[in-house]
Amino acid sequence: MKNVKRGLLHIAIIFAVIALFAVTVFIGLDKTHAGSARNILLGLDLAGGVSITYETVGDFSAGEMSDTVYKLQKRAESYNTESQVYQEGDNRINVDIPDAENPRETLDKMGSAGALYFISEAVYQEAIQKYETTVNEEGLTVFPDDVEFSSIICDGSDVKDASAGKQDDRTTGVSEYVVQLSFNASGGNKWADATTAAYNNNGESIHIVYDNTVISSPAVSNGPITDGECVISGSFKTHEDANDLATIIRIGALPIELKVLRYNVVGAQLGEEAIETSLLAALIGFIILVIFMIFYYRLPGLAASIALVFYIGAVMIAINGLDITLTLPGIAGVILSVGMAVDANVIIFTRIREELATGKTVKSAIKIGFEKATSAIVDGNITTLIAAAVLWILGSGTVKGFAQTLAVGIVLSMFTALYITKIVLNAFYNLGANTEKFYGIQKSVKVFSFVQNRVKYFIISGVLFAICIGGLIFNKMNMGQILNYGLDFMGGTSTQITFDSGVTIDKDLKAQIEDVFRNNTSTTEVTISDIEGQNSILVSTAELSVEDNDALTSALVSGNYGISEDNIQTETISATVSGEMKSDAIVAVIVSAICMLIYIWIRFKNLSFGAASVLALIHDVVVVLMVYAVFSKWISVGNTFIACMLTIVGYSINATIVVFDRIRENMQTKQGRDQLEGVVNLSISQTISRSINTSLTTAFMVIMLVILGVDSIRQFAIPLLAGIVCGCYSSICIAGTLYYMFKSKFWGKKVK
Repeated sequence: MKNVKRGLLHIAIIFAVIALFAVTVFIGLDKTHAGSARNILLGLDLAGGVSITYETVGDFSAGEMSDTVYKLQKRAESYNTESQVYQEGDNRINVDIPDAENPRETLDKMGSAGALYFISEAVYQEAIQKYETTVNEEGLTVFPDDVEFSSIICDGSDVKDASAGKQDDRTTGVSEYVVQLSFNASGGNKWADATTAAYNNNGESIHIVYDNTVISSPAVSNGPITDGECVISGSFKTHEDANDLATIIRIGALPIELKVLRYNVVGAQLGEEAIETSLLAALIGFIILVIFMIFYYRLPGLAASIALVFYIGAVMIAINGLDITLTLPGIAGVILSVGMAVDANVIIFTRIREELATGKTVKSAIKIGFEKATSAIVDGNITTLIAAAVLWILGSGTVKGFAQTLAVGIVLSMFTALYITKIVLNAFYNLGANTEKFYGIQKSVKVFSFVQNRVKYFIISGVLFAICIGGLIFNKMNMGQILNYGLDFMGGTSTQITFDSGVTIDKDLKAQIEDVFRNNTSTTEVTISDIEGQNSILVSTAELSVEDNDALTSALVSGNYGISEDNIQTETISATVSGEMKSDAIVAVIVSAICMLIYIWIRFKNLSFGAASVLALIHDVVVVLMVYAVFSKWISVGNTFIACMLTIVGYSINATIVVFDRIRENMQTKQGRDQLEGVVNLSISQTISRSINTSLTTAFMVIMLVILGVDSIRQFAIPLLAGIVCGCYSSICIAGTLYYMFKSKFWGKKVK
């Protein structure tokens, strides 16, 4: 009776927490709906946001333009990690900041990048005497537009970085807010000379002027600054005050002077329909997953389903509470973490069945099953968490968003599998589910000859590799590029269409306009965004020729759409995924692979495991690349390409770890070269059900996205589905056999 009460109490607590999660997610905790799903920050592709267009001032080089785009990207990410910055035409830069409720406030915070100068006290006094100044609302001195300082110490190009921080006051020891300012080599030398002169002249001030406004006048009171690193202190009441100054200095440090040309609030690129269909697909996929888990794993499957509901609620609240911006790549991270949560449960339940098959009691089987499954779960999750950390540190834009949601999902999925599932399962046991029929007993495993058939598997993989290379070559010969790069990578033409006031913009009208673009131009990719506050839409396509533009304009004007020729504006846009962002993503993936290899090497105490896992990872990435190459006519390469590849990296390494963990365990009981082959075959055979079942459960939601999703979602889901299937294949047929090759080659040698 005591156990029954304990079981009921635990179940009641879990359901109470789930109910609290549900109320929080669907309704919120107060009048502002704090914690609710409606308050989750959505990226520009899901919820729209503010779009700012800057125009350059003066001459500049291509390198300076590239640097400016990259610096603005980093600047925009401080407000939202999913921000995008890209070049329009020859002299414009567009900044898209998602989920901006107040565009004017966002614009003010973003700042208009302008001239930044550091001037001495003498030059400042000279300008004060020569020009008529004013004082703005913030009490700052403002010089007229035609001000010419007789000399400057340095300008924005000499600044390396500026950031807000905290440090102890040298005199009082009290912690205070400061701005940490650093200069590059050239600026450091100029700053050393200027601060030496100011300090020797009774600690004079050096004035920082941005867009003709004196934004700060720090005194050089503690001695010359010769290392290019200094701190501005004494006048900041809050961190925000310090950050505002640091922000302006960073903006002023751009290589090119910019002015705001226009700004507007844009609608979601994927649209409400895409969000609704994606949610419906996820719901149906989850229901199928629950049915499968209960059907196959019986009572443990029910426990896992309850734990997964707990997990989903926890993830939603965590994303909300941590102010993570959710985009399509971020959703990919959530999908991957759901798959890993299911995977952890599958590993546990398989272990429980194996223990029951040896004659253990149900209680002992549950205890030992969780203990034996822990190492594989922890190792698999840590390797993926390492990848997420590296991607967060080195990545930018959507890569960071993917890393955030993946990291949160991994931590919560591991906690859910190892603790929540265990609590629910033990509660069921205490309620009377204490016989084997509720759990199932693992049947004897048929051992397949994987090692002996390794050449066949390598041939299959070789054929897939050859198809990939052939597809890339074919595309290069026919399209001029190895893949069908979308607008994110190649840029194109942006067409703004303004309708008459009597025309209502709805999904039917958008569909008609999309057909007009497809039927009258050579473009195959059309993206339509709303422009809030205007009866207009923005249509992004591949670059249109003069003939395409003429045909398009004629079709739009002659059609019954309420459009005049004067209300059609087109301009060329550059790639949103800049060269630096591509490099960031590539470097992040490479460093992630190296870090994972090192971890596996240390954890498994054998380099063969690490080398085999990385090769299996590369194998899966190449196969997904093959899908993009072969189906390039229907699947373009854009931001979702990066998210898809990153998802496959995490999924592949996790699947491989499970096999390696079983090999490591079996190696402890069977040693010797003669038995290595048998150990590998046995270990892969023992984990086949896990590999297949995990792939199925992860694929359920992705398949529903393929069936129900809009075109942009489908182009992401199809390669992801191919990667899931390939990850299953490589974990069964490739990873273990590669390990056998490496291990047998170096058997008996001290290779670790």
